[in-house]
Amino acid sequence: MPTEENFMTELYTVIGNPIAHSRSPEIHRLFAEQTGKNISYTKLLAPLDDFVSTVTTFRAQGGKGLNVTAPFKNQAFQWVDKPSERAQLAKAVNTIIFHEDGQSVGDNTDGIGLVHDLTETYQCPITEQQVLILGAGGAVQGCLAFLLKKRPAKLVIVNRSLDKAMRLVEQFSHLGSLKSCLPTGLKKQKFDLIINSIPNQTIAEMLARLPSEILTPTSFCYDMNYQPAFTVFQSWACQQGVKQAVNGLGMLIEQAAEAFYLWHGIRPDTKSIHQLLTGY
Repeated sequence: MPTEENFMTELYTVIGNPIAHSRSPEIHRLFAEQTGKNISYTKLLAPLDDFVSTVTTFRAQGGKGLNVTAPFKNQAFQWVDKPSERAQLAKAVNTIIFHEDGQSVGDNTDGIGLVHDLTETYQCPITEQQVLILGAGGAVQGCLAFLLKKRPAKLVIVNRSLDKAMRLVEQFSHLGSLKSCLPTGLKKQKFDLIINSIPNQTIAEMLARLPSEILTPTSFCYDMNYQPAFTVFQSWACQQGVKQAVNGLGMLIEQAAEAFYLWHGIRPDTKSIHQLLTGY
């Protein structure tokens, strides 16, 4: 027999700055419809200097959990009571679960989302491949461990600030072959997989500095950004003649599915959501 609990709406949100562009509420609504869960999932803009009180207020209002996006993933890692093994590897949190005993548990689903989208949706291999990552922000931090566990032949991080990239190399190099360099250090190198994490608004400067020889016709180009639907990075890759350049909406779907599972103990069928939102 249905109980009162069955009809109570559970509150979830995604917190970031900016946040208006996020499609997470749409994805979680589709997951809820698919699984019969009664949830409300919203977007929450936090002031850049007020992440903690924004999260605390949401929790006090009955929030059961939340996703964290830029620029708060590192701050979330510092704030939660108990980071998961994945979060400890990344030193970044994108999913928070509020337990009834008062504890907040932080996890990171970015890496599993990216790797699953690459290998399952697009059948893009990572093992023994030459991999290049553009940017060294929180999203990359959350994905490096999962990428390196796939044993690429080489993984290089290129970033405008070499210090930031070098910190990631120091943090993750024990997991595999990982290097960092400036764009000029990429000359005479070729890559099978290029992953971009730099925001659409600021990627042009980096692309202008990349040597054209890093790409081959069979290089696979993946943009973690998912808006606009055809990003600046995708446009650049296609102009260079690559066979396939895709955006990161699939990664968003996959990392959201893992977060949904952490909150509800149910793993949504992402294939139908992919087909609906991405056409794949």
